[in-house]
Amino acid sequence: MTKSNVQPTIFELSAPGRKGVQFPKSDVPTADLPKDFLREELPLPELSEHEVIRHFTNLSQLNHSVDNGFYPLGSCTMKYNPKINEETARLPGFAQIHPLQPAITVQGALGLMYETQKWLGEISGFDAVTLQPAAGAHGELTGVLIIRAYHRARGDEKRVKMLVPDSAHGTNPASSSMSGLEMVELPSDERGNVDLEALKAECDDTLAGLMITNPNTLGLFDENIHEVCQLVHEAGGLVYGDGANMNALLGIHRPGDSGIDVMHFNLHKTFSTPHGGGGPGSGPVGVTAELAEFLPFPQVAMTKEETEETLPFYDLITPKQSIGRVKAFHGHFGMVVRAFTYMLTLGKNGLRAVSEYAVLNANYLQALVKDTYHIPHERLCMHEFVAQGHWEDAPGIRALDISKRLMDFGFHPPTNYFPLIIPEALMIEPTETETKDTLDAFAETLLKIAEEARTDPEKLHNAPHRTPFGRLDEVKAAKELILRTQLPEGYGED
Repeated sequence: MTKSNVQPTIFELSAPGRKGVQFPKSDVPTADLPKDFLREELPLPELSEHEVIRHFTNLSQLNHSVDNGFYPLGSCTMKYNPKINEETARLPGFAQIHPLQPAITVQGALGLMYETQKWLGEISGFDAVTLQPAAGAHGELTGVLIIRAYHRARGDEKRVKMLVPDSAHGTNPASSSMSGLEMVELPSDERGNVDLEALKAECDDTLAGLMITNPNTLGLFDENIHEVCQLVHEAGGLVYGDGANMNALLGIHRPGDSGIDVMHFNLHKTFSTPHGGGGPGSGPVGVTAELAEFLPFPQVAMTKEETEETLPFYDLITPKQSIGRVKAFHGHFGMVVRAFTYMLTLGKNGLRAVSEYAVLNANYLQALVKDTYHIPHERLCMHEFVAQGHWEDAPGIRALDISKRLMDFGFHPPTNYFPLIIPEALMIEPTETETKDTLDAFAETLLKIAEEARTDPEKLHNAPHRTPFGRLDEVKAAKELILRTQLPEGYGED
């Protein structure tokens, strides 16, 4: 590991007597703190206000984000989050309310949630939607629990098998197993679709359902999606759709129309709310009419319709055979506000354009690099594509080397080694928000790195060279975690 221009810790900047805050004189009666809360010595750092501001501002500038650079992280849709979303979420009527308030006092918030449910249902072709799940994998778990509850309510206890294609998202098997179901993996065919013969062999009376990601993690739309759903339904099972890749389908294809029974959305992907370190996720789940009674509670409903004299009234209800609560309160409400703002500003035609440009950008970028980087399934891709970071005439180079070298050019690396069915995978998703100039620059850099792989492989092996830290020992970092900042020397030795 190399180190250059690394920020000192806040303790190293500390000096006795410096103060950043002057507390006003108390205007309330003083009270003694319990003795257990008092310590004779508490080695907190002492800094002035501007030193604290500079320290954390400089730290923030070491981070890469979609606000300061291209972020082609495949399968995660790290697209730009419009600032109007943030402004809306910070409106006092949304930001300063509490989920335990009486419904009569939060009609605006409940109305927004109700409309979001309706809009997501219309976009995807589902009859009912819950906003509770906290993220995509949580939505998966919710959906599988709904499928399990559906079979149990019918007395069909023997249905314990969940099929998961090898091109599905990596959390699908875990969601299935955590629900107490037996997970069976299905292979892909030579075109990257679900292998129909393998599917037929598993369609028996123990089948609970199939979890399918479409478009899948190869960036491909399953050409047999209607037949896949039909086979599962004929066997008495249900189809779960992983909707994390919905960014390719807005206004073009509704998964519910192709036979999907239950699906989660990623508001922090398709609908632009902050992703990863930028904020909490949100994974609403849509279902067909026959599954609506199994949704988690509480569910937002319009209990009184609008009339000439009165406004509509929204309240929280419990579906008849609800699987129960899957999240405290009503989900990540701030994310719902951001997503609704996004949908409201774009409208029907704008949402369709999102997917059209996402697909166009991915296919354009794939076309620029496909003669240099091997594309395992050279089909029209959707919003992302998978290339391989390996060449026979550069045997020592791996996908990781390419990704580390990309950092020297100011690009965030794409997803590495996923999907697992593609050796040395580079999973690249440009999203619709990037310009042709950015895509051209990224492609040019990938081609340059491919040339370096043959002429100067050590440059790739030792990359990155221009970041605050060089190549890290990631295995050691995972095994030997350092989860605290530096404390003064000798502190805690007693």
